[in-house]
Amino acid sequence: MRGEILSSTSEALTPVPSGKLIVPSRAVGECIAFSLVVPTRNESHNLEELVELLTPALVSQVGDSYEIIVVDDNSPDGTWKVADDLAARDPHVIAIRRMNERGLATAVVRGWQASRGSLLGVIDADLQHPPEVTARLIAAMQQGADLAVASREADGGGTSDWCLPRLCISRCLRALGKMLLPDVLNMVSDPMTGFFVIRRAALQDVELRPCGYKILVELLVRSRVRSIIEVGYVFRARQRGESKASLKVFTDYVQHLLRLRATVREMSAEPSLPELESKTMAASRE
Repeated sequence: MRGEILSSTSEALTPVPSGKLIVPSRAVGECIAFSLVVPTRNESHNLEELVELLTPALVSQVGDSYEIIVVDDNSPDGTWKVADDLAARDPHVIAIRRMNERGLATAVVRGWQASRGSLLGVIDADLQHPPEVTARLIAAMQQGADLAVASREADGGGTSDWCLPRLCISRCLRALGKMLLPDVLNMVSDPMTGFFVIRRAALQDVELRPCGYKILVELLVRSRVRSIIEVGYVFRARQRGESKASLKVFTDYVQHLLRLRATVREMSAEPSLPELESKTMAASRE
């Protein structure tokens, strides 16, 4: 699963996982409680503050049994250098610099491939996802959920300062998703969120094929999630850096929905195990 080892003067950088996007299982002796992936692109001004805010939230739920995995897409602003420095100073931080791949969704999976946690999470580096909410997500998982989703649409959720056009686009895309994949996207109130925690056992050994920035929909289709808890949160205004929202992000999302719709149809056309057993028994009697 380990791929290229990147040249660097620091020994803190972790090799980039390669191959298919499959999250492996872990031997019990290797496991820790929680692995949080932070996918980054030009977030050098936010990363250190994010780690500082995350630390007490994670310690409150899992003690010392956590890791923060920063997966940076070779940011021109040197975000990977900041991550490398944090990793050298803090054993809970892991820094990965990707040279040959791009995209938030694949960065998240590569981070999970390098992880040791029995619970796997993701949070943006821009501080629009409140770091303290991570503690509530972990607490929800400790109640036995397979997936805990931070939702802007659940009780207590919302957006801080979105302009009307962006709010309309977001709601239209959400409505489109529920129209194309109603059985899947009606499982959660905010399927476009990029802030959640999933149980490794619900995800391991499943080949993922995410596209663009929205990975939750991919997991709802392909993983073995059965129980979901939602945690309301307010999406904060970005303080530093530039928004990653663009026309390409939205078009990638629509293309991903269409591809997953075809996948769901193929899956529903396949006979279930009881149906196969029934056909086998009928054939044996003939």
